[in-house]
Amino acid sequence: MVRIWTQALLALLPASTPLVYTATAEPLVPFVYDDIPLGSITPNGWLRQELETEAAGLAGHLYDFWNYVHRSSWLGGDQEYSGLNEAFPYWLNGLVPLAYVLDDPRLKAQVHEAMDYLMKNMVKPDGWIGPEADGPGGGYRMIWARSLVFFAWTNLADANKTWEQPIVDAMHKFNNLQVTMLSNNCTGEQLQAANTVLNDGYYFWGRGRVQEMIYSLQWLYDKHPQGNEAKLLEGMNLLHGCGWNWEDWFVKGVYPTGDVRDYPDIPYQFVHGVNVGEGLKAPAVIRRYTYNDSLVQTARDGSNWTFQYHGSTYGSIIADEGQVGLDPWSGSETCTAVEVIFSQAYNYRAIGDSSFADSAEMSAFNALPGAMTSDWWSHVYMSESNQPFSKNLSVTPFSNVNTVGQTYGLEPDYPCCTVNHPQGLPKFLQSTFVTAGNDCIVHALLSPATVQTTLKNGAQVMVECQTNYPFEDVLFYDITTDKSITFKVRVPEWATSAQLASAGVSTTDVSSGQLEMAIPAGSTRLMYTLGTDIRTTAREHDTIAVLRGQLVYALQIDAGVTSTGPHNYRTGELYPGGYAPAQSRDYTMLNQTEWAVAIDPATIKFVQANPVNYTLNGNPVDMPGPIFAPGAPPTSMTVRACAINWPLLAPGSIPVAPPVGADRKCLGDPFEAKLVPYGSAKIRMTELPTLKLRVP
Repeated sequence: MVRIWTQALLALLPASTPLVYTATAEPLVPFVYDDIPLGSITPNGWLRQELETEAAGLAGHLYDFWNYVHRSSWLGGDQEYSGLNEAFPYWLNGLVPLAYVLDDPRLKAQVHEAMDYLMKNMVKPDGWIGPEADGPGGGYRMIWARSLVFFAWTNLADANKTWEQPIVDAMHKFNNLQVTMLSNNCTGEQLQAANTVLNDGYYFWGRGRVQEMIYSLQWLYDKHPQGNEAKLLEGMNLLHGCGWNWEDWFVKGVYPTGDVRDYPDIPYQFVHGVNVGEGLKAPAVIRRYTYNDSLVQTARDGSNWTFQYHGSTYGSIIADEGQVGLDPWSGSETCTAVEVIFSQAYNYRAIGDSSFADSAEMSAFNALPGAMTSDWWSHVYMSESNQPFSKNLSVTPFSNVNTVGQTYGLEPDYPCCTVNHPQGLPKFLQSTFVTAGNDCIVHALLSPATVQTTLKNGAQVMVECQTNYPFEDVLFYDITTDKSITFKVRVPEWATSAQLASAGVSTTDVSSGQLEMAIPAGSTRLMYTLGTDIRTTAREHDTIAVLRGQLVYALQIDAGVTSTGPHNYRTGELYPGGYAPAQSRDYTMLNQTEWAVAIDPATIKFVQANPVNYTLNGNPVDMPGPIFAPGAPPTSMTVRACAINWPLLAPGSIPVAPPVGADRKCLGDPFEAKLVPYGSAKIRMTELPTLKLRVP
């Protein structure tokens, strides 16, 4: 989300203290696990169907019609939703990985056509990249949007050698200019002189997100330094010194361990939800060039505290748009979910803790699909744990979001999520497999995918994983290699047991957080089996959330669905007929069944449709798709429930806290309710009060 903040608010924000580091040509701190270039990992099974649905949905058509991409100032047009010029960069950041993980000719053509225009028209002689103030759409020399372009470019250079040298040359030239600008009183990251357009609010976003640009400079340093190591380090150091630093926030005694509304003069850059999602990786990014190993614990603390004190049940961060505590009617921005996926996958590679990978999976399997319609044409701006209907509310429950922010549509509020959501799933896939050392490949983010790569020892390896995980607990691997290698698979922290088996060999030693097996040259079949139980977690207002494995379960609520064409987020008016493809709809979803219920957790039973006792030579059963469509997942739970009195924020608005103590009582006879995976429950109740109910 991007809004322009007032001078009064910004006056509360502390300035960063520049830190000085000696520029050397030493290697950066190495990753625990190395990434594998874009295009080397492809999806299988349900994940392929989800990505193909995304490509056929809004993400794959924004270039064709949506003003802020189709007529973007980056492409010579005159349309921007803000002076930050970020819409097209967000789009490119998501479309490059989506196009290449699917090897989709239509999407690749969009990327290449856009890149041709950029290289010819947006790479300026002095090194600047992007539209300028004298262009039809305007533009200002602020660094922020270039960070998004560079995310796309680094991926494209890894995937397509045709683009590698032009991208590397342009990035180095930009960094040289960036160093000159930042050395001049932080030009590009801080306001130099206010005018009729610019104020400090425009620079707010870049200053809180400097690690995003540093990430790409480190890619250059690692892979294409061209003898410019000192200049790249200077750029990193200047960005860090001109920005706001997350390692100063993730500190005991500084970090808020409660509702931020109870803290006076809270620095907003550190509590804005999308900033936090991006900032989770900042300590690990900064550590790589400062060699400050204390930042490992800072990254752990930042992640742990964020989700302990401000985390949603479904794997995202509660912030609408600033953090507002743990109330289930508060929201999480769709942009935040995809940034959590990216940051936590990065943290796993950089630090190696399984908790980071668990976090990335939680957001990918719950928060992101729960924010999208199953055809990937519409999204909510704000997701809520307890959202029993999705409509134009009489009163908004959110701190900075309109009354339709929790409806599914083209642009239900600020349009950043319209162009930022596409990066989530393809970047998740990119991180499913990683390498370690000279001869090891690791399945890091568990999901159905195939990787083909060459390890440092020269081994040419293909690993194909077929699985219905997280809907089932068994993963099959077919590994082909021309040299002996080591294969490892991550064990989630919630697993009660784990076994990796081949013909005649198995291992259950999870002491390292992984299972490991030596793989000889040739072909090998493995079966990985996880044990898990139903578990509940306590939430606010004496409620619980219900989980099994990596899936969160919510009360199934039948929906009555109506739709219209898409609306303009600024005016609220319908776009003219023909503006958007017919599949682009704005939805109203009203509950047709009871939502105000309490449950008895002692009666929860897990239901697996068509359960299979798999053996080593088996294969996953087929599942319907898209898998996060209502009614599609093969797993559910039953539980005894009863209707209760549950107040609303206001008539026509959403439910707030349920009654507690003696005021929590059944209004009628208990009945059997159904819980379904959160991602398939487009309207839902996820944090539920409990009562002890009689069993008939």
